[in-house]
Amino acid sequence: MSNQDLLQPGTRVVELDIEGMTCASCVNRVEKKLGKLEGVQALVNLPLESAHVTVPPGITNEQLVDTVNAAGYKATVHQPTPAPEAAPAENLLPRLVLAALLTVPVFLISMVPAFQFPQWGWVAAALALPVVTWAAWPFHRAAAINARHFASTMDTLVSIGVAAAYLFSAWQLLSNPLLTEHPGMEEMEQAGLYFEVAAVVTTFLLLGRHLEANAKQKAGDALHALLSLGAKDATILRDGREQRIPAGQLAVGDILVIRPGGKIATDGVVVDGTSAVDASLVTGESVPVEVEPGSRVTGATINTSGRLLVKATRVGSETTLAQMARLVSQAQTGKAPIARLADRISAVFVPVVLAVAALTFVLWLLVAGAGATGGGLRAAFTAAVAVLVIACPCALGLATPVGLLTGTGRGAQLGILIKGPQVLEDTRTVDTILLDKTGTVTTGVLAVDSTLAFEGFGEREVLRLAGAVEAASEHPVARAIAAAAAARETRRGRESAHDGGHLPPVKGFRSAPGGGVTGTVEGRLIVAGRTGWLEQNGIAITPHQARAQAAAEAAGATAVWVAVDGTVSGIISLRDTVKPGSRAAVERMKALGLRPLLLTGDNAAVAAQVAAAVGIDPADVYAGVLPEGKVEVVKTLQAAGATVAMAGDGVNDAAALAQADLGIAMGSGTDVAIEAADLTVMGNDLSQVVQAIELSRRTLATIKTNLFWAFFYNAVGIPVAALGLLNPMIAGAAMAASSVLVVANSLRLRNFGRKA
Repeated sequence: MSNQDLLQPGTRVVELDIEGMTCASCVNRVEKKLGKLEGVQALVNLPLESAHVTVPPGITNEQLVDTVNAAGYKATVHQPTPAPEAAPAENLLPRLVLAALLTVPVFLISMVPAFQFPQWGWVAAALALPVVTWAAWPFHRAAAINARHFASTMDTLVSIGVAAAYLFSAWQLLSNPLLTEHPGMEEMEQAGLYFEVAAVVTTFLLLGRHLEANAKQKAGDALHALLSLGAKDATILRDGREQRIPAGQLAVGDILVIRPGGKIATDGVVVDGTSAVDASLVTGESVPVEVEPGSRVTGATINTSGRLLVKATRVGSETTLAQMARLVSQAQTGKAPIARLADRISAVFVPVVLAVAALTFVLWLLVAGAGATGGGLRAAFTAAVAVLVIACPCALGLATPVGLLTGTGRGAQLGILIKGPQVLEDTRTVDTILLDKTGTVTTGVLAVDSTLAFEGFGEREVLRLAGAVEAASEHPVARAIAAAAAARETRRGRESAHDGGHLPPVKGFRSAPGGGVTGTVEGRLIVAGRTGWLEQNGIAITPHQARAQAAAEAAGATAVWVAVDGTVSGIISLRDTVKPGSRAAVERMKALGLRPLLLTGDNAAVAAQVAAAVGIDPADVYAGVLPEGKVEVVKTLQAAGATVAMAGDGVNDAAALAQADLGIAMGSGTDVAIEAADLTVMGNDLSQVVQAIELSRRTLATIKTNLFWAFFYNAVGIPVAALGLLNPMIAGAAMAASSVLVVANSLRLRNFGRKA
């Protein structure tokens, strides 16, 4: 049931696209403004630049748009499209490139005496001007919008810091045009020019904002990948003739023709034919589903064998695939916005700095300005600017992006992709991790687990004869049996002196999709398949044999009968195999304080067997769970107070990955799962999931250490500057020192995962 179904009569959901938000405080402001409208509830998503608004009767879309616009942002009602697009982000690359090109010479001229020349200050001023105006314009614009609404964010601090450093330097230069007539350290110390401070701050923060904008543009890729799984066209029967049409033109009641290997274009019910349908893209489970007349099938699944006629029952936005896309979208929108630590602190820090700077200016005027002829004003302005410069957020701005760049760079070397700084906060609080079984804990590929031979037959003989006849079939179960038989014969040939390794040929091969196969091998009639297939071929199964087959299936195996010349000869059991490193990975999760749980669409017997193999408690197993059920499992755990991580690799995991507090996708899985997740491990080893969590936590700890030192030097330096004991040049040096400390601390992440 969708959220729309749970709404009160007359209540509707409106999706808004919102431009101009830059941080968590923007999100909070929009939510509060919309929440002041009676009965309105809003969830604002910063990366998607959107709002999911529940609106009661009597509130119009125009009122919602006007409310957001009045808060200083630009809102429009979202127009749905077949493939949702990511919210466009401002292209900051040209501003970043210009700032970087001009900042390098400004820095060298200002800080290295060997590069100075007569009147170098004017050149530095000219080079820095485009940086602090055009390149820094996004910060100035956001600060102005916040100021109009009596609010402040990191943009406010950046704008004021950059402007103060440049304007004070320009004032010094204009007051004394000969200030830099002679190059040298002494003149530089006397000059008090800080053009390089303004340029460096702008360039580094533009870099961080550019990386952030790129992450926002990818926010809608999960929906693109999900919708791309659907068939583009379909073959239907009309007036007794086959006709190919675009999938978008399908109507309820159309009869689809699905040939072996073809993709089922929409949800429907089989009206003719039998086959095995590979539903792994949707269910995530490895065993194909046997279908016959009356069986329901899902769009985007693959018909592996046999021709099917399917009557369309749901098309367009009503299909299972479309509903899964909506689940991903709703989970992304409903995820609580994660405010960056620097933004939360700056909400208090910025007003305090401004108040201290203003108070410093006034007090110095009162103390030093009485009876002075301009000296008091200069002392007051110098002390106030020293406060602003020491508070200039260079280290603060570097703390997150440099830590993130180093951590994610090291992660990329290890095959771990971290999508953004919010992911790091999620890993810190996670206490429960859901592990999808197929493709995550297990290989997702069926393999022969055992062969049981009945009296009069041997295990090798049963597997060899079954493999010979199954080799002519394309069914996944048949391929697994044939591969196991061929491998065993190859080993036998190597161990003995005779020619071996080849399966005998089959004659008179015949298959029944969803039933089994039959053929003549070495003059003997071989029948292999399900119970019903043996019964159709007149082969009797004894109670003892039936109990053996039931026991195999109860233990979580897929059981295939093998009969030779009308007599049941044995049972071949197949299982989805557990990955070699899964058990060790589960133990490492427990060591990190995580509670691992197993989640699967398979039956309880299969789930219990896998859980026991990897060391997961039987009480922590969820079996027989459908895609929408996986989302409900996540929500239930969250409602009970757990902070949930989810690791998966299939389309059926995408919505749960998005709903979880931390989504982790296996890189061997589908694009949908990868795009819906917060973390992606490019390999298929579960131990990489543990390493990803460890790296994320280490990166977050590094960023928090960076932020601590960035604010610590402010806490010490601001009072000293306010007392007039710190001139702006020393303040700038202190700021630079804090930046070096932040960078050096971040670079330690390059050694993560390396053995001592």
